[in-house]
Amino acid sequence: MLHEYRDEIHELKQQNAHFAKIFEKHNELDKKIEHAEKGDMPMTDTELEVLKKEKLLLKDEAYKMILDFKKTQAHS
Repeated sequence: MLHEYRDEIHELKQQNAHFAKIFEKHNELDKKIEHAEKGDMPMTDTELEVLKKEKLLLKDEAYKMILDFKKTQAHS
């Protein structure tokens, strides 16, 4: 997720428990979705769609936190 922000993600995961939780949940959902799409985990299309939407919301929240973090770093 958001590989171009590796440094910021690393810093945020250490400094911000909420960000770390979001990041971990996103990765868990990513794995579930991958297994479902491969057919390793039975899931309806609706269930899969719900997971994808939840994953996207987490990514959006994490991205906003990264951008806010970058702004505070720029002003330091």
